[in-house]
Amino acid sequence: VVKMIPDSRLPPRHLHAVRTGKTFAVIKWESPYDSPDQDMLYAVAVKDLVRKTDKIYKVKSRNSTVEYTIKKLEPGGKYHVIVQLGNMSKESSMKINTVPLSAPDALKIITENDHILLFWKSLALKESNFNESRGYEIHMFDSLMNITAYLGNTTENFFKVSNLKIGHNYSFSVQARCLYGGQMCGEPATLLYDELGMGKDSSATKSGRATDVAAIVVPVLFLLLVTLGIGFVVLYMRHRRLQNSFTAFANSHYSSRLGSAIFSSGDDLGDEDDEAPMITGFSDDVPMVIA
Repeated sequence: VVKMIPDSRLPPRHLHAVRTGKTFAVIKWESPYDSPDQDMLYAVAVKDLVRKTDKIYKVKSRNSTVEYTIKKLEPGGKYHVIVQLGNMSKESSMKINTVPLSAPDALKIITENDHILLFWKSLALKESNFNESRGYEIHMFDSLMNITAYLGNTTENFFKVSNLKIGHNYSFSVQARCLYGGQMCGEPATLLYDELGMGKDSSATKSGRATDVAAIVVPVLFLLLVTLGIGFVVLYMRHRRLQNSFTAFANSHYSSRLGSAIFSSGDDLGDEDDEAPMITGFSDDVPMVIA
């Protein structure tokens, strides 16, 4: 068994994040040496890399493993965490990214005459950390031009988009407005808009295409069913005719004396003619008499 010699100049060991949320982060580390025999005072420094601010927390523990929860963080933030003993010994550090705000729900497109309207549900309905005064920002991606454009921001739950080009496909994204130089953004909700020169959103276009396909497939299937039905009727009628013809033929050869129908195989045809002399021809000097 090897036991480390107590040294207060050593840094905390195995610093890592256990769990990260929108406004908190649980971190964990081990003492600089095994089995401390007294309370150890740690300094936990949290540097906000977006806002450029610092906070220092003091943690006292005698345990070999220490777990601490950093609170009052911001969704989508970036932080640098430093843990060291209170005597400013060697330090251990790590970076943490908190979970961003979720995407708005029920993003939809409504087509007007010369523009479209984007609609979505208020993010405040499911995010207690979101204030409507923060607003939303809207981006547009043109797949034909391969260009992403920032359209603007709004505190409402709808946004008007104009000047769309015919034949271009667009993707619109709505998210909680980014703070401090495009950072600390919310997750985007994205919706494809297939313009195709008809001014319809992707859902309408897809449903229209499905309707067109159905309009073609259904008549074809109907014609196939009708053709098969007619074919079965024709086959049935031919079968009935053949059956009736055979029945009539059999009845015409029925012998009441024998109680059965008699059919000739064709081998006995002309047996009586074999005894008759064969006509080989006629001579020119024999007169032909026609009775």
